[in-house]
Amino acid sequence: MKRASLLATRTPQVRTRQHNLDIYAGSFHLAFSEKTYVMGILNVTPDSFSDGGKFFDVQSAVRHGLEMARDGADIIDIGGESTRPGASDISVEEELDRVIPVIETLAKKVAVPISVDTRKPRVAEAAIKAGASIVNDVSGLRHDPEMASVVAKYGRPVILMHMRLTPRDMQSNPRYKDVVREVIQELEESLEIAKRSGVKEENCLIDPGIGFSKTPEHNLEILNRLDEFIVLGRPICVGTSRKSFLGRILKDADADDKLLGTVATCVIAIMKGASLLRVHDVKEVRKAAAVTDSILKEKII
Repeated sequence: MKRASLLATRTPQVRTRQHNLDIYAGSFHLAFSEKTYVMGILNVTPDSFSDGGKFFDVQSAVRHGLEMARDGADIIDIGGESTRPGASDISVEEELDRVIPVIETLAKKVAVPISVDTRKPRVAEAAIKAGASIVNDVSGLRHDPEMASVVAKYGRPVILMHMRLTPRDMQSNPRYKDVVREVIQELEESLEIAKRSGVKEENCLIDPGIGFSKTPEHNLEILNRLDEFIVLGRPICVGTSRKSFLGRILKDADADDKLLGTVATCVIAIMKGASLLRVHDVKEVRKAAAVTDSILKEKII
């Protein structure tokens, strides 16, 4: 076959992200149409799967938040309850004690929006009052019916992540006939919950929940078919950072190998339409995202 006819029959496999999906988080403008945003993970917990205990006290947490901001984080996501597989719930009071002092301090020191990673409406409301601009709910507004009302009340953006069951039992036996189709349907339900409670559609982001109620094979299929989530019409957040399926691929990889695996998945996610990457290693992913964005837009970002 001649080269011309080969080119004519070639089907593009990569779709770039949607346009005009910019979001306002308080005084911050998240211009997702211009570049990929990087969200730095700050776990104020003793037992998170990757960095549990490292930033458990307020001072070390604030120092790390400042470091991530210097490294190019566009958003800092602060969580006080571990959502690793098998994790137990903690009380509202304990979660408040962990995150609110960190949010209050960091909000005064960084010029980027702060997100609170919580399933609890009381924590979300207190965090917003303390300076948080975004709510990141791993339950997709399903854990507590009051969460959507809090988000609507304060007009804050919310990340709706997909997860079945709870962190304690989500990995017990995840089954899907078509993982992408079913996750899209369940995220549509989360968007409907938001809408019914008065949350504006333009304030919603979606996250397919890599590693939450998913097998390694499910994770790979979601990443390969991530462009199908564009049908939801909302910015796509992806969190693959240091997750166990990377270790499976890389044969029990050490930290450096997992970093390289994380970067690879982030590049693929951008090429498939992701607008926001939730990661531990901000500096490295920020650089990879800048190169990927520049190639896709064919100009220096």
